Amino acid sequence: MAIQYREWRDGDDLALLEIWGGPETEQARQFRGTLAPSGNAPWRRCIVAEDVVDGVAIPVAAAVVHEASLHPERLWAYIEVDRHHRRTGVGSTLLTMLRHEAGQSPSGVSRLRTKVEPGTPGAAFAEAAGLAPIQRSRLVVVEPGALRLPVFGDGSEAAAAEQVEDLATGSVELSDVVGRYYTAVHGWDSPGELSIATVQRLFLDELSGAHGAIVLRAPKASAFGQGVPASRKGRLEAFVISYAELAPAGDHPAGEGAAASGQPTDVFLGHEPELAAEEAQAAVRDLLALIAFQHPVVLELDDSMEALRAVVEPLLETGKARLAGAETLIVSDPA
Repeated sequence: MAIQYREWRDGDDLALLEIWGGPETEQARQFRGTLAPSGNAPWRRCIVAEDVVDGVAIPVAAAVVHEASLHPERLWAYIEVDRHHRRTGVGSTLLTMLRHEAGQSPSGVSRLRTKVEPGTPGAAFAEAAGLAPIQRSRLVVVEPGALRLPVFGDGSEAAAAEQVEDLATGSVELSDVVGRYYTAVHGWDSPGELSIATVQRLFLDELSGAHGAIVLRAPKASAFGQGVPASRKGRLEAFVISYAELAPAGDHPAGEGAAASGQPTDVFLGHEPELAAEEAQAAVRDLLALIAFQHPVVLELDDSMEALRAVVEPLLETGKARLAGAETLIVSDPA
């Protein structure tokens, strides 16, 4: 076997797809999209391994390392090797080359991270390379009626309308809570400084796929004190951003777009990070009960999302929620 290495060139994606076939895992599917020519804006280095047979060079593996504007404290890295060339040293050589390139990144960051599925060759390779898990992430489908609907105040529609509200995705109040929540549950891999504009771009504008938002507020008494008008709204305690249409809050929100055809509605559910643990759990539970009242929803559940885990994991145990696909482990070089 004669292996040679070079930079990625246009057309390599088609040549490698013919050799590799379909992606073996969801992580591979996502990372294949990052294989592209090397560049500096953003910084990326991509390497291809070729097997030379009878003077003909055939691409059999590729590797990429690149900086990320979100979570900038580590570099994303990915290596994929054709099944017939695994355990031959190709992957290890590519990793060594990626580490050399990482040592020259403009940001000075050199620690690598990647995503793997437990029990796969990729997970075994990452472990052998010294990368250890820093987070577990699961996609969870919550079935309709999994949680009993909450009762707000005196149980009237007016009391419910006071606390459950459709909120414009352009809301600065919503953006502020979303950004602080995301930062709070990603202490294991800091997202860096998140401005309101950044939060809008990543989670809330049309390009992010956001379709709408519903928020749960505390009763009005939480928002005002002496000398403050009683018309002021209660503080925002929990939010859900939908990436398909949700029904109006007054109708017990449930997916209409994707869910109308039986597909779960994709949502991002979080809470005001300064809430006490029990308050956060209660707020998350109430909002999840509303949005999953009639139709299923799918959400990402990281182990760091303590309030959401406290609500969702019992549903998994009782069969009222289920995993959508395999778990994902984010693994990283040690600090």
